[in-house]
Amino acid sequence: MKQLAIGQSDFKTIIKHNKYYIDKTLFIKDVIDSQSDFSLITRPRRFGKTLNLGMLDYFFNVEEQNKELFENLDISKEKDILDKYLNQYPVIFITFKEIKNQNFEGCLSSISALLSGMVSKYEKEIYSVLKRLDKNEKNSLINILEDKAIDENYQVCLKSLSKVLYLYYDKEVVLLIDEYDTPIHSSYIGNYYQELMEFMKSFLSNGLKDNKYLFRGVITGILRIAKESIFSGLNNVISYTILDNYYSNRFGFTIDETRQILIDAEIENNFDEVLENYNGYKIGDLEILNPWSLLCYVGDEKHRLLAYWANTASNELIQELIKISSDEFKTNLEVLLKNKVLQKIKIDSNIVFSMLDNDTYIYSLLFFSGYLKCINQQIIDSKYYCDLQVVNMETLSIFKDTISNWINSSFQTGKLKILLKSLVDGDIKLFEKLFSRYILETLSYFDVNRSNEEAVYQAFLLGILINLEEYEVISNQEAGYGRFDILILHKTDKKKLAIIMELKTIDEFEEETKEIALEKALTQIEEKKYETATKKRGYENILKLGVVFDGKRCWIKR
Repeated sequence: MKQLAIGQSDFKTIIKHNKYYIDKTLFIKDVIDSQSDFSLITRPRRFGKTLNLGMLDYFFNVEEQNKELFENLDISKEKDILDKYLNQYPVIFITFKEIKNQNFEGCLSSISALLSGMVSKYEKEIYSVLKRLDKNEKNSLINILEDKAIDENYQVCLKSLSKVLYLYYDKEVVLLIDEYDTPIHSSYIGNYYQELMEFMKSFLSNGLKDNKYLFRGVITGILRIAKESIFSGLNNVISYTILDNYYSNRFGFTIDETRQILIDAEIENNFDEVLENYNGYKIGDLEILNPWSLLCYVGDEKHRLLAYWANTASNELIQELIKISSDEFKTNLEVLLKNKVLQKIKIDSNIVFSMLDNDTYIYSLLFFSGYLKCINQQIIDSKYYCDLQVVNMETLSIFKDTISNWINSSFQTGKLKILLKSLVDGDIKLFEKLFSRYILETLSYFDVNRSNEEAVYQAFLLGILINLEEYEVISNQEAGYGRFDILILHKTDKKKLAIIMELKTIDEFEEETKEIALEKALTQIEEKKYETATKKRGYENILKLGVVFDGKRCWIKR
């Protein structure tokens, strides 16, 4: 097998060094044949967006002679396309993928440096046609070249530079913008979203709207930021998300491509486990595998089924979304963590970051970012509804780790280990003391109210119990004459303590005390005979616990 190009996103380097490459060159034909002047293509991170845009640059760029790069690739069979388009157009190619600043000043400085570099690349062309530019166009470009630019100069530079290249080469321009939404993600986390959006909206609107100097434009990102906030008035931009068929096989690996990779690597017998761990992305009507994870798996000497994708970016945004989500969403996290399906969830392809406290946008962001998959899609009243599930075993592990790390972020690891050990050892006094302190320090992450508080407390507790790696943690399953809240069983040693937990909150309307609520919880365990299923599995050493919550207070009785 040829050497894998893991982490390499430069098309020319991969081809010239004869590295392993899955042929995606017909993407070029798709762009040319597209009905849209500008295509906004959204895919999860590490799905080959930068590689594909670089390929377009090498193909169209009039400053290059790259015929040999495309020999023996699929696009070489399209003779008419090669004759008419190969290295025939000036190209503007910029990538925002490294703009990840913590504050607006730093972000604007990074963007300014990026755009200055873009303009400086064409200094010769600018001065050659300077007399043919109007006053504002001259000023914006010269100010950038002389390091005297203000924000307004950068906001209009894209269109001015397009005109320069059009006049110089007498050819329309190909515009490529990679990972346009990376700084927007950082702005949300860094609390400077509105300021950045004003800049990006002006930059893209000035560059794309009514720009007669452009031949084709391709913009990539993870999300489609709502038109009304960033693509306002840009009717010539058509978006292609993971719900659409066009471009569906151009990013990521199809089933057939995956099988061929494994054959070439002489590990085709691993096909089923590869699908279980890295499959599940449905792009349009096609099943697509995560290309980064698959190549990392093949390149690993021991072919370990690790969560390779998890280490490619921070999951801080997911933690923030869980933190601000509704009680219903927190309850549904339990369903996702058990790898079960959420039925009929509304999905909106236009992400509005300012409304991410709305569950629809949280589900949508997780879906389009590649954490959830749609296993059944319906269109009702012109809106998408999906049955959602965690994509595969890799993303399930990401969910578990992210939620666990988030919940435990304010509680020292050593204390957490003692807390969990006290539970499985049956030291309930110590567990109650530590758990109560844990709630005080951590439960502020949850927006607890009376409408659905038992479910919220249960999701909170399950997030902690994820750390019991040697134990199976089961919730809301039928046993005896009812459904227990939580059951904890050691995975291999049936002599270890089995724990049944019934959760209650104090009913203020009934003027209930904690003592009454605790007795109700324990009585329910006995009357419903929850231990029945546990005994059938061979566990005889059973601990029954009533757990009562009231705000940020907790009491436990055995």
